[in-house]
Amino acid sequence: MSNPSTTAPAEAGPAGGPPAGRPSVEFTHRQILTILAGLMMGMFLAALDQTIMATATRTIADDLNGFDLQAWATTAFLITSTISTPLYGKLSDIYGRRGFFLFAIVAFVVGSILCGMSQSMYELAAFRAIQGIGAGGLMSMALAIIGDIVPPRERAKYQGFFLAVFGTASVIGPLLGGFFAGQDSILGITGWRWIFYLNVPIGIAAMIVVARVLHLPHTRTNHRIDWPGAVALIVGLVPLLTVAEQGRTWGWDSPRALACYAIGLIGIVAFILAERAYKDEALLPLRLFKNRTVAVGSISSTIIGMAMFGGLLTVPLYLQIVKGSSATEAGLQMIPFVVGIMAGSITAGQLIARTGRYRIFPIIGSSLMLIALGLFATIGADTPLWKTMLIMVVMGLGLGGNMQPMITAVQNAVSPREIGVATSSVTFFRSMGGTLGTAIFLSVLFNVVGGKINSAYEKAQGTPAFQSAVAADPSQLQTLQRAQGGDALSDTSFLGRLSDVVSHPFKVGFSDGIQLIFLLAAAVMVIGLIVVLFLPEVPLQQRSAQQQRADDAAAAAASDGVPGEVGAGPEVETKSSR
Repeated sequence: MSNPSTTAPAEAGPAGGPPAGRPSVEFTHRQILTILAGLMMGMFLAALDQTIMATATRTIADDLNGFDLQAWATTAFLITSTISTPLYGKLSDIYGRRGFFLFAIVAFVVGSILCGMSQSMYELAAFRAIQGIGAGGLMSMALAIIGDIVPPRERAKYQGFFLAVFGTASVIGPLLGGFFAGQDSILGITGWRWIFYLNVPIGIAAMIVVARVLHLPHTRTNHRIDWPGAVALIVGLVPLLTVAEQGRTWGWDSPRALACYAIGLIGIVAFILAERAYKDEALLPLRLFKNRTVAVGSISSTIIGMAMFGGLLTVPLYLQIVKGSSATEAGLQMIPFVVGIMAGSITAGQLIARTGRYRIFPIIGSSLMLIALGLFATIGADTPLWKTMLIMVVMGLGLGGNMQPMITAVQNAVSPREIGVATSSVTFFRSMGGTLGTAIFLSVLFNVVGGKINSAYEKAQGTPAFQSAVAADPSQLQTLQRAQGGDALSDTSFLGRLSDVVSHPFKVGFSDGIQLIFLLAAAVMVIGLIVVLFLPEVPLQQRSAQQQRADDAAAAAASDGVPGEVGAGPEVETKSSR
């Protein structure tokens, strides 16, 4: 594969190509697809890891004798991946993407190897934190690199592949997690450890592809690094993310939770002050949010994250508890959701490329998500599965038409030098929204579902069918009472020991609780739709960020390094291997 940073002849550039003496930064379709393969493998690692753990966490916790500590394995990963996202964006804008993307892969692979070797839940949580450092760069860097090499009008076509990767991982992750967790050993190694070792060959393949084909010309300008902002961000987010994950266990008004709120507030205030002081060199320049597209994109991403993660988190619970599906079956039953995402993203990408207009797609996508969440709020214990799966398709179409066009819009609205920080800000706010939505919706669900289940049993106890079922096997009532005396929602396996008539009220009560969650998510999505209506329609650039930066460099050279020009001055250093 040819290096896209080859210098053109000094006298005259080819027709339609770069001016003489300027580096060529155009990539062919074949080169883009080759680079895309490496980026998709990297993103697949992060996406798969988020879903493969869902069906295996309990098995891992039991094996490591740390059932009461299992949530920390998720919390540690979430904290480091969320905090590192804006760091990757800013630093890669300064020093180039290639090195940071490779570092992210290495960190993820090393963390995976260490996780597979864990001997306690404390070790697993620490090593999951290392994994999270890598995951924070895999997602945002992949999107930023596509922004570098593909013009905005064509970008959505390629970014749609990333959503396909995310959707595929969401399906096969639970399948693989359930398979490995169910094996006592494979090749003499405990089955669940292969969940982490599986990342190693994929990561190595991704590193080889990226190292060989990703050669982006990069012009480096000396900058101050916003270390105070980075430290303040850590101080602000770590306690808030921790309480979001642990608050239901601790109690939202417990002393530990209140301490987290206070420390987090101090950190956020310090972060805002640091960003104001560092201005354009800030980790997340506040000036960016004066751009209406960036502001709308960030707020919309937060709301979509809440609705998506908070709402869809309950669908697998519904499938497993109400419909009696195993974790593996529930993963397969989510395929319509993935089909919807792929269809929505591919269709939006193609239409954006043909028309050059993007604003309509987040509006349609948000509307479809709102409709889907409203329909989800109508499903009950007796709703046919095919109806639920049709609603999944609508939800997937909404997400596919929303997420990638919004990233394209934000990337198109900022300077080529700030694509990394703009992309990472959208990813960052979506992750924060997802964390917030998960914490709020799960807390509401577990607070209301117990009462709804009890109400459903009170109504059912007077029916002849229920009385006959209990009379035929009185032990069912004892099983039910033992389950309700403990935490019935933490282990619903007892439902398999009950007849359909006796277990049905439990499923009705649980469905009623889930309906409330979907109504809350729909209410949040109404706000999201209103926000998206303020998204401006900015003409899409016909050149990639690399091409625009090359034009800026040429203009700076023509002006003989006049101060104030982009890239001007003796401190500029061009790196074509980054």
